[in-house]
Amino acid sequence: MCGRYWRERGGVVSSLTRRIVLADDHEAIRLGVSSMLSSRPDWRIVGEAGNGREALDLIRSTQPDIAILDYSLPEMNGLEIARAVKREMPRVEVLIFTMHDREDVLADLLTAGVRGYLLKSDASRHLVAAVDALASRRPYFSANISQILLDKFVETVAKSGPTSVLTPREREIVQLIAEGRLNKEIAAILDLSIKTIETHRSTVMHKLHLNTTADLVRFAVRNNIIEA
Repeated sequence: MCGRYWRERGGVVSSLTRRIVLADDHEAIRLGVSSMLSSRPDWRIVGEAGNGREALDLIRSTQPDIAILDYSLPEMNGLEIARAVKREMPRVEVLIFTMHDREDVLADLLTAGVRGYLLKSDASRHLVAAVDALASRRPYFSANISQILLDKFVETVAKSGPTSVLTPREREIVQLIAEGRLNKEIAAILDLSIKTIETHRSTVMHKLHLNTTADLVRFAVRNNIIEA
């Protein structure tokens, strides 16, 4: 992007400006993050989203330098967004901003290509440093995550997990079902027919050897598709 300029919100933004998308389903948190990042004139929030599907659409349309994502977004969680972003737009850096310090979640995120993981409890002290690191294409993780542990995660998560048998579309449908959405609602969200959703649902149940929706919800919780 060297030598290019972006014109946004009525002003000229130089190619040195780091463009940021922020996604969190709590407006107060988005306001807090925006306030902390406003200390840097070379950072520009180019869009905000309140759910995962909106966030991914926004990232695709704005092509930011950094995406700051809450892990527990409705409709599409931070992990699924990160997988799509790193597959389609590998130069976009992803910072997962979460309340939870879970090793299994971190392992999945690392495998997806995420290089930033910050606990919300550390935000006041570390958010600016985390964005600064990612803006320079350096990784940043909350202090309680050691490099040795990260290396171990990368080595051990090569084993296929139960969700590996599902396609990206099937994982999306599993999340929406586990969130309590009806087939009609899922069809509207994904712009598919109800019959197609029913077929995907049946295929998922068969692949995972599950019998009831309750079984599917438990599977989604155990495999970090949704949180309990």
